[in-house]
Amino acid sequence: MTRLRKRVLEELERRNYTESTTRAYLRTISDFAEYFHQSPEHLGPEHIREYIAYLFRERKLSDNTVNQRVGALRFFYVKTLKRNWSVEETPYPKKRFNLPCVLSQEEVSRLIEAALTPFHRTILMTLYATGVRRAELAHLRIADVDSTRMVIHVRGGKGRKDRDVMLSPALLEELRQHYRRLPRKPTQWLFPGGQHHASADRPISDKVAWFACREAAKRAGIDKKLHPHTLRHSFATHLLEAGADIRTIQILLGHRDLKETTIYLHLSQRHLHAIASPLDRLTLFGNQTNPADPS
Repeated sequence: MTRLRKRVLEELERRNYTESTTRAYLRTISDFAEYFHQSPEHLGPEHIREYIAYLFRERKLSDNTVNQRVGALRFFYVKTLKRNWSVEETPYPKKRFNLPCVLSQEEVSRLIEAALTPFHRTILMTLYATGVRRAELAHLRIADVDSTRMVIHVRGGKGRKDRDVMLSPALLEELRQHYRRLPRKPTQWLFPGGQHHASADRPISDKVAWFACREAAKRAGIDKKLHPHTLRHSFATHLLEAGADIRTIQILLGHRDLKETTIYLHLSQRHLHAIASPLDRLTLFGNQTNPADPS
């Protein structure tokens, strides 16, 4: 490990950043240095601007992804190198507002039924039943499943925040069957990693959830761009359509700001159909022939 990488890692650890954020920041700083074939210590704002343009133009990354990369570089220069950061010289790219993909309940059923393995089936059911992020799912422990209170404890979620989510009876029964199917009974991780999911000391990678979604979508013939977060979006939207209030959904999702949750108002059919289009209030007399039309 280089001296500079060690400094970055220490700064991230001191601020208690999550493992996934730490990996993403280190990967970005390394990619930035490799692009210019120089240590990032010797690069400045003009290099950052060129790198951002490259990410958009050649790597075809989304605005959200590029914003994350800029955030990593800002952390590196401000927190590690203790340099000033000018937003005018290196602005964050403007974000576009895109509605997320949401599955219908029928599509969710097809997806779960098309799971490649029983292990994948349990993963898909847990994602949809709880709305957890894939990294949160990967780090669930057996002790987090509280069948007495019918909740699942999500520990160290985004922003290092804990929260409780509902444990449905159907999911509880699936988790019990999942535990009985495991070749080696785990004592710690709900979804153990390793070959044949028999590791006692480490959980699955969060990529397993992504793979489970992709393979099930192929088998179910669902053409939508689907990933674990799609089930999180579907969870929230279906709750809203069933009558849950937006504040409750915010708590279940672990959103810091209610604005993050209100996006599901745009996706809920219950809210879209609750009001009529102004066209329905017009009095129209059918297709009348235009007098000037000789036909």
